[in-house]
Amino acid sequence: MTSRQRVLKAINFEEPDRVPIDLSAMRASGINAVVYDKLKRRMGVRTPTKTFDTMQILAEVELEVLERLHVDVVPLDVGGVPWSEQQAEVGVRRRLFEGTEVFFPPDTRITEEDDGSWGLRGRDGTPLARMPKGGFYFDFVRPTMSGRRINPDAFEPPTSVPDEQLELIARRARHLYENTDKAILGWGASISGMGMSALLSDNITQGALDEWLCMLLVEKETAHEMMGRYVDAVISCMKLYHEATGDRCVAWGVASDDGGTQRGGLIAPELFAEMIKPHYKRLCDWVHANTAWKTFLHSCGSIYDYIPHWIEAGIDILNPVQISAANMEPERLKQQFGDNLVFWGGGCDTQEMLPLGTPNEIREHVRRNIEALRASGGFVFTQVHNIQQDVPVENVEAMLRAAYEFGRYS
Repeated sequence: MTSRQRVLKAINFEEPDRVPIDLSAMRASGINAVVYDKLKRRMGVRTPTKTFDTMQILAEVELEVLERLHVDVVPLDVGGVPWSEQQAEVGVRRRLFEGTEVFFPPDTRITEEDDGSWGLRGRDGTPLARMPKGGFYFDFVRPTMSGRRINPDAFEPPTSVPDEQLELIARRARHLYENTDKAILGWGASISGMGMSALLSDNITQGALDEWLCMLLVEKETAHEMMGRYVDAVISCMKLYHEATGDRCVAWGVASDDGGTQRGGLIAPELFAEMIKPHYKRLCDWVHANTAWKTFLHSCGSIYDYIPHWIEAGIDILNPVQISAANMEPERLKQQFGDNLVFWGGGCDTQEMLPLGTPNEIREHVRRNIEALRASGGFVFTQVHNIQQDVPVENVEAMLRAAYEFGRYS
């Protein structure tokens, strides 16, 4: 069975030969460049390490490594396609604080500040993010909660994609489809209902999540109108992406909407159903009516109360399945939602188990999670969110070995 066939069976609630494995097919299930560099060198792979995501310093996992780790999915992240088409050496070479040399995308602007920290700047030199000396990743300079007033008239989400970018995306999708047997996960033009203003802050203010959450309560007509414009724009772009890629992707990321904290959701489920769910449904309806893609949602935290609403709105796949959060036990999720929702994640806890556990503890942890989630398909294995820089490489190896060993169906 090919990787593509394996994933297609799983996301259509059929049991393939084994549970499919994902590593780095999106920016929230990736691996830090330092850990990846160690991992591939233990496998004898000596190529330069490219970063897939500058802010989080996530590595682009090479096809040779994916093959040897039995990984079944490759990314088609439209924002990263130009860099994925280039050799590492054309990028910006940097030695990270702990000593690993990596290559950032060619247009990356990193400055070293007087205190030894790194600054990440925009094309015009504006400070965007900062990484303290010895840090593992960048943090935005602007606050998420700004207290500034949202100006709805200034909200103009993009409705088109440059032709040259579409040509690159089409070529990359064709290359991955024809030259690998992997399932392709597409991502580009997505919505965020609970964090819309933070996600699109450049079009509204310099971050106003608090203001947006208040608008959902007291300025409902304006909030609906803005989200309507938002979904219109996303659909316009998705039409172009679908024209470029066809149905080569098995799924497309329609939303990155971190709606949960460790203990519960950001807003009441009733407010979610009233204000946000209809906009999800309109987008999912378009995807299902016009493409063969499954709809893929990323949302961290304790989001148990939103799951029934996402299912009704047309979400097919949930990631990262944060099993350490309240009410997110894998057995409970599978029992209540496993007939209608694919769990793409939940394979290994990245908050405590992966960084702090022993290889044997991780092996048993992975075994239990697979047992809880794999029945009747509907499960793609990946760890819960990104593998951070301080995770022992032996633990990553233990996790992936266990996923391959215990994922086999009878």
